[in-house]
Amino acid sequence: MPYLSNAMFNLLKSWLKKSLIAVLLVTISLGISTAGWTPMSRAALPAGNAITDGNALLRYALPIDNKPVRDLQASLEDIAAQLRANRRWGAISKDLSKASRILNNPDKILASVPQERQPQAEAWIAELKSGVTSLDEVVKTKDKEKLRSERAKLLNLVTLLEESMVKKYPFEVPAEYSNLPQLKGRATVEMKTNKGNLTMIVDGYSAPVTAGNFVDLVQRGFYNGLEFTRSEESYVLQTGDPAGKEVGFIDPKTKKYRAIPLEILAEGDKEPTYGITLEEAGRYTDMPVLPFSAFGALAMARPENEVNGGSSQFFFFLFEPELTPAGRNLLDGRYSVFGYLTEGKEVLDQLKAGDKIESAKVTQGIENLVEPKTA
Repeated sequence: MPYLSNAMFNLLKSWLKKSLIAVLLVTISLGISTAGWTPMSRAALPAGNAITDGNALLRYALPIDNKPVRDLQASLEDIAAQLRANRRWGAISKDLSKASRILNNPDKILASVPQERQPQAEAWIAELKSGVTSLDEVVKTKDKEKLRSERAKLLNLVTLLEESMVKKYPFEVPAEYSNLPQLKGRATVEMKTNKGNLTMIVDGYSAPVTAGNFVDLVQRGFYNGLEFTRSEESYVLQTGDPAGKEVGFIDPKTKKYRAIPLEILAEGDKEPTYGITLEEAGRYTDMPVLPFSAFGALAMARPENEVNGGSSQFFFFLFEPELTPAGRNLLDGRYSVFGYLTEGKEVLDQLKAGDKIESAKVTQGIENLVEPKTA
């Protein structure tokens, strides 16, 4: 049965416990917070603050190369960190000043946008400039909640701007996986449960086969009516096990179990690594582009000793980075992350084993799904 093994759970629990103790000790002794932790002796403490927001991780995962827009994104996202650090309003003002300077040189941003998309990109830049000016006024009033909501709107515009820079799909998926559905881009999936609704974005730029399989199954209605079969508080919530003896999806055309390979795109790589964990590949310190650092990370479940044995079962990662440090952990590089929850955190918090998916549907990006090639 595809799942996270009990041994892996015990390791993960031990890691989280040690992480929290380490944070408390560092905070007490040094008066500062740490960025990330792992108890494995061969893994160093990650440098800088780990990104714990799924939307931010999705933005950074886009296959684009434009420093000004990345600096713009970083300056706006840093506002959240400053708000957590006891409302450091002076630092927030500096972030906004940097954003304003970048937006005052739109040509450097537009240089990465295809000509036919530039009129729309120019409109977004103008809206961003106006929004940054308005946000600066909000800082003067020190209205924390309004600052958060307005910042979120600006980052949504940055997302649109960055997406407009993607000119073509960045790599070719190996031919051996042409018999599997692939997602050549991104898709949004809305899942209705008995506790409320979840919205997630799946990323075919980083995990085309894993994301394609998931979107295909959603389109088929495979997940409608399925229960969440395993829940571990602050760890994972798993679903996707169909009724009956089968533990995955049986393709009606082939009458066989559809097996999905382990698929991980590491930072700095041009294409994903297939069929082997990063640890087995000797890449102990390499980080995936889509890491397990955000609450609601979506990942493919698989048999413990069969890296290419995943099918329909997946899990939400329920690690709360506000309570314990995020960064390199025991799951990164061992399981395929293929997207993140973007709306519905309060619902995901409530879901337990026995709760049910009432329906799931693709609301955006279905045109990016590439059907399998038949022999």
